[in-house]
Amino acid sequence: MIIDAHCHVWENWPYQPPVPDPQSRARVEQLLYEMDANEVERAVIICARLGDNPGNVDYALSAVARYPERLIAFPDLECRWSMDYRRPGALGRLDEALGRWDFGGFTLYLDEQDEGDWLLSDEGRAFFARASERELILSLSIVPHQAPAAVALAAAFPSLPILLHHFAFLGPRSAGTPDAMELVLAAAARPNIFLKFSGMGNVAAVSQEFPYPELQDMPRRLAAAFGASRMVWGSDYPVSRRHMTYRQSLSLLTRHGPFAGAELAQVLGGNMARLLAERRP
Repeated sequence: MIIDAHCHVWENWPYQPPVPDPQSRARVEQLLYEMDANEVERAVIICARLGDNPGNVDYALSAVARYPERLIAFPDLECRWSMDYRRPGALGRLDEALGRWDFGGFTLYLDEQDEGDWLLSDEGRAFFARASERELILSLSIVPHQAPAAVALAAAFPSLPILLHHFAFLGPRSAGTPDAMELVLAAAARPNIFLKFSGMGNVAAVSQEFPYPELQDMPRRLAAAFGASRMVWGSDYPVSRRHMTYRQSLSLLTRHGPFAGAELAQVLGGNMARLLAERRP
């Protein structure tokens, strides 16, 4: 079984430069086509109310209602593009979201200039205590200098699974952070922190081309630290279309990745299936 642990759907393409098909490029039907073509059984939609997509959570959840055996949606809450970012009342907004939508996990994008202090502020503690109480999964976007804050959060809430996006953005984009690799490797000490084998094109930005041979040491070192039981594959589709095809995003793990056999099966879907089974529907 293959589960795509990190992908997106949008009604309107949210990125620049413009594309010729902005109303169809990121639709759920495109995602399902790619899933079928690559034998991907299920996918976790990471919601992101970017650009002209204020109703992205509702759109994603409507897709889940149509394809409940194929799709899961994680709403974006308290994210950097939200008008509510760092505004008091996060716990109330989480309770409101829980009352409005049915979800087993959510995503939170930190501003890259943020140190992550909010995660364990009084507001943050109340917010994540409720998330832990409700047995949610946290899909967290950080850059390497924010890894210590993620580690502290994981220590404070050991029953809260934390999935870090895109190798925590190690690579050329984090070249200005001293000891970036060591900061992310240190996160492996927390058993409730997982790492997404995803977003290699985002990590490499425009400086490299598929299959990113200059970055191949990075997933190997991270795999040795986190182990096959705490990594999950994600396509980052359709954002990844700017760098590679859906099939190539999969082959980065299956052909160029550090895992084989039973370990590869864990990263491809076994780990995500287990996390989802342990949470609410």
